[in-house]
Amino acid sequence: MSAVSGARELLRRLHDVMAARTPTQEKLDQVTGLIASALDSEVASIYLVRDGMLELYATQGLKQAAVHMTRLALGQGLVGTIMATGQTLNLAEASSHPAFAYRPETGEEHFHSFAGVPIVRREVTVGVLAVQHSRPREYEDVEIEALQTVAMVLAELIAAAGLINEQSASGIGQPPRDPGPQRIPGLKLVDGMARGLAVFHQPRVVITSTVADDVEAEHRRLADAFQRMREEIDAMVSRAEFAGAGDHDDVLETYKMFAFDDGWARRITAGIDSGLTAEAAIEAVSQAQRIRFASAADPYLRERLHDLEDMSNRLLRIVSGQYLTAAQRGLREDSILIARNLGPAELLEYDRQYLKGVALEEGSLTAHVTIIARAIGVPMLGRIRDLRKQVSEGDPLLLDSGNSTLFVRPPKTVIDTFNAQTALRAKRQAEFLRIRDLPAETRDGTRIQLMMNAGLRTDLPGLDMTNADGIGLFRTEFQFLVSATLPRKGRQIGLYRDVLEAAGDRPVIFRTVDIGGDKMVPYVEGRIGREENPAMGWRALRLALARPGLLDSQVRALLEAGAGRTINLMFPMVAEPWEFEAARTIVENRRRKLLEAGIPHASHVRYGAMLEVPALALVLDELLPRLDFLSVGTNDLTQFLLAADRGNPQLADRYDWLSRGVLRFLKNIVDECRASAVPLSVCGEMGGRPLEALGLLALGVERLSISPAGIGPVKAMVRSTSLAPVREQMTKWLATPFINIRTELELFARSRGIVLE
Repeated sequence: MSAVSGARELLRRLHDVMAARTPTQEKLDQVTGLIASALDSEVASIYLVRDGMLELYATQGLKQAAVHMTRLALGQGLVGTIMATGQTLNLAEASSHPAFAYRPETGEEHFHSFAGVPIVRREVTVGVLAVQHSRPREYEDVEIEALQTVAMVLAELIAAAGLINEQSASGIGQPPRDPGPQRIPGLKLVDGMARGLAVFHQPRVVITSTVADDVEAEHRRLADAFQRMREEIDAMVSRAEFAGAGDHDDVLETYKMFAFDDGWARRITAGIDSGLTAEAAIEAVSQAQRIRFASAADPYLRERLHDLEDMSNRLLRIVSGQYLTAAQRGLREDSILIARNLGPAELLEYDRQYLKGVALEEGSLTAHVTIIARAIGVPMLGRIRDLRKQVSEGDPLLLDSGNSTLFVRPPKTVIDTFNAQTALRAKRQAEFLRIRDLPAETRDGTRIQLMMNAGLRTDLPGLDMTNADGIGLFRTEFQFLVSATLPRKGRQIGLYRDVLEAAGDRPVIFRTVDIGGDKMVPYVEGRIGREENPAMGWRALRLALARPGLLDSQVRALLEAGAGRTINLMFPMVAEPWEFEAARTIVENRRRKLLEAGIPHASHVRYGAMLEVPALALVLDELLPRLDFLSVGTNDLTQFLLAADRGNPQLADRYDWLSRGVLRFLKNIVDECRASAVPLSVCGEMGGRPLEALGLLALGVERLSISPAGIGPVKAMVRSTSLAPVREQMTKWLATPFINIRTELELFARSRGIVLE
């Protein structure tokens, strides 16, 4: 019997058992027998929520005396863990899991392997379906998918029998909602402030039928839904608001590729062949994708899960007729959108007149929806834990992504403060605009070069808005991160040419692709597994030198984009001089080939390195004669020097750019570069904060590359500063043991009227 016919037969038999006029307990006993047989397992058990606990309702293989006697609390044992997390477990040796709890009344000591999936109905986990085997082995992906499908069908069948109550199950382990004001932290994804009423993006589609009556009719429904979805996405991609090239264009092209992916469609079709309705088949494939991607070590793959879920939800809405989202219903007043996550297409459906901000339970800086939100100027806050449980539809909200905060049902005092901050921000922006065309020159006549960091086309208007001196760091990896395949040469050339044209006579420093570590892409061969510390792992120049074809393809695009110009190339994460030399050789070889082929390319290349690895500072005497410029990346450098993960909130006070050790280290680099007449700049976040930037000026740094938002505040600081006194003080502070330079520098700045805000 084939896998498809076997699955169809199992679903048919499950349906027949539950539809029969036999006592409920007898039905459940028969169901566990069918599941154990179908999955070649010695044990199959059904646990359901009852009176706030998980109760063993039926089993094949465990002691029958344990039925209705074994009860587990939320989080207790493997079954309780599945209930608490809503995640699948697949263990070759159950006792190896930290949550394992032996229950002697069940007789399960004879079984080693364990697999369990949540039984979910209408987004509420109402039970757990588990299988066990005496032989240690992990269940195969196809077996786990079958278990998920059975659990989905089982949820509807036991609901029809009146055995589950979603309302009571949904509150298990959850504290009562606080109706008062709340201040909830999150992760800044797109900067900005917004005020509006909470609008939930959409409820999950309610699947009311899981077993197909007419397989051919389900195939026709699916085909019609796919056609409609693809037509909608074609129309969306061609919207006038997004006509022309941009980073969003890369995002939408990749998104469209998912919509037309035959492999995805085939898996859903196979689900219908097995006996599922179109809705159930879509959901079954979506569940399998969710587990596969969520457990992947590759962050890129995990982020692409969001696009696939967006696509699945869209297809589900079409095929089920439950199509209205908040976007389709239409926004009628200023709103902040609430969702677990969003796909890029879903965000674009909203009316920008009323959409003021977005708050997500998930989300990340590299997600496609974040890039789209940045492109259309919508403030976005992510990683808000239990967001949909803390916010109700229509709640008044204040979103301050700059301070990583969402205020729910704010009191008048908070609203007044928010309004004052908004007004102050506008006033500061007006002040920065006033000095926009004035030079970043200190009171004692030293001209400081303020350049901006960029990485997207949408960043380029910042050049003229801030009157920056150029782009001191263009991060080229974003184009690689938003593409499902290696970006085509023509698309790369187009981006780099746009950057150069936007800059005009101002310099642009292109950092070659910095992927790997926590920024992996699926098309680079030889991807490695999960790294304990990706910041110090297989990334940046290390990966590029191991895959020279990747670097060569990018270099070719950069050289051709800079035809007739001088271009500045900077290699990231250089740890030893030979790495720089190896990368430079790749560029020079490509220049020679372009020359021989008569292809127009850059007339001159200036070479630079990023100093992020402390060891490089100890061999600068070898590298400086080969460099045209050096850039210090203070973000990674500081965490390496202080052994303090910059992403760990518990180490926030240890990750200090103004610590004496960091400042002494930087002073040595400044002095060595000055002695060798090699231009030095700082391109990390340190330079974008007025107080820290003042510390850099005090060390002798005179070139900063920072975010566009930081240029105004740092210029105001520069123009209110006399360098000679602060440099004299810094020399004394560096030589004085056990002082807090941050405190001393701030007191000094305040006493001299230096603008720090």
